[in-house]
Amino acid sequence: MDVLSDVVAFMRTGRPTSARVSWRAPWGQRFPAAPGSAVFHVVLRGSCWLLPGDGEPVRLNMGDVVFLPHGDAFGLADDPARPLTESACTLHSGLYASAGFDGAGAETVILSCGYRLDADRIHPILAELPGLIHLPATLGSHPALRAAVELLTGEIGDPRPGADTIVSSLLDMLQLYILRAWFEADDEPCTLSGWSAALADPAIGRALNAIHSDPGHRWTVESLGNHAGLSRAGFARRFSALVGQPPLAYLTWWRLASAARMLRESDVSVAEVAERVGYMSEFAFGTAFKREYGVAPGRYRRCAGAA
Repeated sequence: MDVLSDVVAFMRTGRPTSARVSWRAPWGQRFPAAPGSAVFHVVLRGSCWLLPGDGEPVRLNMGDVVFLPHGDAFGLADDPARPLTESACTLHSGLYASAGFDGAGAETVILSCGYRLDADRIHPILAELPGLIHLPATLGSHPALRAAVELLTGEIGDPRPGADTIVSSLLDMLQLYILRAWFEADDEPCTLSGWSAALADPAIGRALNAIHSDPGHRWTVESLGNHAGLSRAGFARRFSALVGQPPLAYLTWWRLASAARMLRESDVSVAEVAERVGYMSEFAFGTAFKREYGVAPGRYRRCAGAA
């Protein structure tokens, strides 16, 4: 798996949600913060304003995509000066829900989708993102993203056999296309920083993909540097500067994040989990896991099952 794929596959928890919502002017609704969630909205018809909790109003036109990776509070309205009322319902009540709010004016239709995120496994990629990402529907831009939106809209509007799997897969695709569009938005490598620069850097990208593809491998700084095509010292400096932590620190974090997912979502024994993520003994794995998560692996699994 590559890094962006892992962000979607490993970070979310539970069932994704989506809804096709229609508003007719005049209207304005406020949606409270939802920590531990990531939501995105696509304007399918008409236009409106997104009112962030902190910042200037953002005009949204047909085809625009908005991503709120941290679940911040926001409002939606037909006019930025419109008083907002508390939302009487959640935008995310099912896998392919629909809702309508009648008025006398112009119609705005929004496709709203979201995921719950496991707070224990928020990837630094998501943590680094701004609270609001706006991808305007520029003519000819992001064709794959537009195609995913069209397919998703059709499935939600007319659910047929297999829709559960199709919609879930399309939501994964949509979020990946949003992340890809954001990280590829700047064409000047010299202006990139953080994870944007790490993903764009061929050498560091190779090392990251190696870690994510096989976290259980006995990686060393030297072997990762060889994989990246860099000297040990040069690789360590570049990796730390772009990713924000040394190579082996990130490797440990990803190993334990992968282990937590296995403990939550499978019945694989703790000993086998330890082996799969590269620990020589169950004791060493348990010590590292408790240091990171505050509880032993077995108790973590029991608490996750109870939740």
